Amino acid sequence: MNGILGRKIGMTRVFEENGRVIPVTVIEAGPCPIVQVHDGPGGAKAVQLGFGMRKSNRVSKALAGHAARAGLDSTPAVLRSIPLPEGAQASPGDVVTVEIFEAGDQIKVTGTTKGRGFQGVVKRHGFRGGPAAHGSTRYRNPGSMGAGTDPSRVIKGKRLPGQMGSVRHTQMGLSVAKVDPQRNLLYVRGSIPGPVKGIVLVRKQESRSRYA
Repeated sequence: MNGILGRKIGMTRVFEENGRVIPVTVIEAGPCPIVQVHDGPGGAKAVQLGFGMRKSNRVSKALAGHAARAGLDSTPAVLRSIPLPEGAQASPGDVVTVEIFEAGDQIKVTGTTKGRGFQGVVKRHGFRGGPAAHGSTRYRNPGSMGAGTDPSRVIKGKRLPGQMGSVRHTQMGLSVAKVDPQRNLLYVRGSIPGPVKGIVLVRKQESRSRYA
């Protein structure tokens, strides 16, 4: 197995043997029961992982039956599907733990970024803004919208004010700093997407990304 579900706990720091300080993000990763093995896109096998526990009075009969078929006593709060590595074997009821990772492993983390609400172009896209002089009325305005006569409309894709954040994002080029199997904790170098208590998907990164 090459992936696991978890919850972002927060950030802290760890010390290397030479005294170097490493900023890390702590993730409560697993244990994740395998709820289903099914066919993914392109016919490849995929597994559905569960994480957490849903209250019994908030579980539909269909979802409760889905978990019961895997031999689970409780219904997971979160369900996510990930591809099954080629040659790997898995069956419903198996449990994936944080022990699939080791210190030094290259990983990628997928989560939902923090929502920033409705923002202007300066914060959302990094525009410089207008003149900051006395009498200026366009300190943070986006500026020209384009030609007026032709095409007489705003071109699709123009960067404008709007909703910022709260989107699915995958951070690549990360590495595991430390693994704590007793407490199901994963220490990842650097920051990861999402707020504290946000659900994240941690997967092994087989190839080197263009960023790291």
